Amino acid sequence: MSHAPTDWWRRAVIYQVYPRSFADSDGDGLGDLPGITAHLPYLRDLGVDAVWISPFYPSPQKDAGYDVADYCDVDPLFGSLDDADTLIATAHDLGLRVIVDLVPNHTSDRHEWFQAALASAPGSLERDRYMFRDIDENDLDTPPNNWESNFGGAAWSKTEGATGGDQWYLHLFDSSQPDLNWGNQEVRDTFDGVLRFWLDRGVDGFRVDVAHGMIKEPGLPDVEIRDAEAGTDDAAMASTSTPYWDRDGVHDIYRRWRKILDSYSTDTAERIMVAEAWVQPIDRIARYVRPDEHHQAFNFSFLDTRWDAAALREVIGESYRVNDAVGAPTTWVLSNHDVIRHATRLALAPEEAVTQLAGPVTEPDRTVGLDRARAATTLMLGLPGSAYLYQGEELGLPEVLDIPDDRRQDPTFFRTRGTDTPELGRDGCRVPVPWSADEVRNPAADKAAPWLPQPEIFADLAVDRQTGDAASTLELYRSLLHLRKELGIADGTARVLETRTDTVAVEVTPTEEADGSVLIVANLGTDDWLVPADRQVIAASRPGVTTSVPVDCTVWLAGPGSHVE
Repeated sequence: MSHAPTDWWRRAVIYQVYPRSFADSDGDGLGDLPGITAHLPYLRDLGVDAVWISPFYPSPQKDAGYDVADYCDVDPLFGSLDDADTLIATAHDLGLRVIVDLVPNHTSDRHEWFQAALASAPGSLERDRYMFRDIDENDLDTPPNNWESNFGGAAWSKTEGATGGDQWYLHLFDSSQPDLNWGNQEVRDTFDGVLRFWLDRGVDGFRVDVAHGMIKEPGLPDVEIRDAEAGTDDAAMASTSTPYWDRDGVHDIYRRWRKILDSYSTDTAERIMVAEAWVQPIDRIARYVRPDEHHQAFNFSFLDTRWDAAALREVIGESYRVNDAVGAPTTWVLSNHDVIRHATRLALAPEEAVTQLAGPVTEPDRTVGLDRARAATTLMLGLPGSAYLYQGEELGLPEVLDIPDDRRQDPTFFRTRGTDTPELGRDGCRVPVPWSADEVRNPAADKAAPWLPQPEIFADLAVDRQTGDAASTLELYRSLLHLRKELGIADGTARVLETRTDTVAVEVTPTEEADGSVLIVANLGTDDWLVPADRQVIAASRPGVTTSVPVDCTVWLAGPGSHVE
């Protein structure tokens, strides 16, 4: 069905910018806000509707900005508040909306609140903003419970030398990222102010980091991993058995925030929230997008699905089932700054297939990886709902698997180095975007090297090499995004068809008034798939496809028929 302009988020394609890796305007090796502003016309021409910008706030950068020291300013590394205002205004002039990251689960240990806590006594108001617990005098080295950090090691550290007295403090991520106590009213009131600060500056919404966190089970009980979860691909996904993820109390916070957002919404546009909530089973995600909470939630079940036709058919069907039940759009995503780029991930050997990079993996065939990435994207952009793109995926960038140890910066790498299960971390998906082949091959002498090294293959994938090449991945994205809007696909309805085991077929009716449907077919088999005689190829993930769809290829078909063999 068609929606009002205020519901722009139901159909939007939103492009994630990771600031330090997008565009460097001053030659210091780090991307910045002026660099983003300068490339906003590129994003408009690509065909996206909005840009989501990962954290650019003042930060010690222990976790690339997700350790926030001040929620209402800009880190000098990236520019100034004036630069942020210019970016927002320029985006709006170009018809783009702006979403910024909100990091409410934890702060930096350099945040003034945590510094005040260290200078205050146990039991003080300052310490109540965080999750402090006493050290057992009879067992000095045993943390309060068995919770583990997402970045490796224990989720508890001692303050060690705090002028107000030492205690344990909780950090579900790096030790430099202490968890806030969301049972504290001051914390809640302060974040109301943070939302208003950025809404007053004109942002169109927030991506909520670790949206399934913040509330912990009373008493902080030990984690008990169920046998059905241990050792599975889904073990890292939050479930109802985890005492610090997906607690019911998080929804009270979002209902409160939704009222603030609604108070800023206008007759022409709503201000929105999108939840980063890694939860299972898939039904749980619908709780975050009820009418009085988030507008969107990333479909990580879809992102996490292997390159398998039956699995894809199931997750697509289930995604519509759970979101339709609460009147929310399904929000598709294939890559982001935390996972292996899908141009690599979808081609990993089955025994090495993971979503987030842990130990070394064998680099897969790049041609297979790119074919599958293009096919997966063509499938995703043919599905009704909203979609998120991660910077550089429109270039077909692979994961960089061979970053030298002395150049890595992900805290996961440092926290697990030297342990029995070392992890390489997320740097490989964060290597800066190549705008020019010459800049990759012959970097200017008066400019600093990019903060992460760009491999030689990035030169061949640079924006200037792909622009205007009809067979390139960049031009594929542009054509799909424009055709998606022209056909009204995002506002349509979808029906997953029963097909042969190695094919995914979805019939999309763009609007209730549409004369015909668009058939989306992905061939994941070992043989070509023949296009039905009453259908015509209007888009394909590989060039030159007309009557026969090759392996690892997706097509959009126009015509009256919907039968698929």
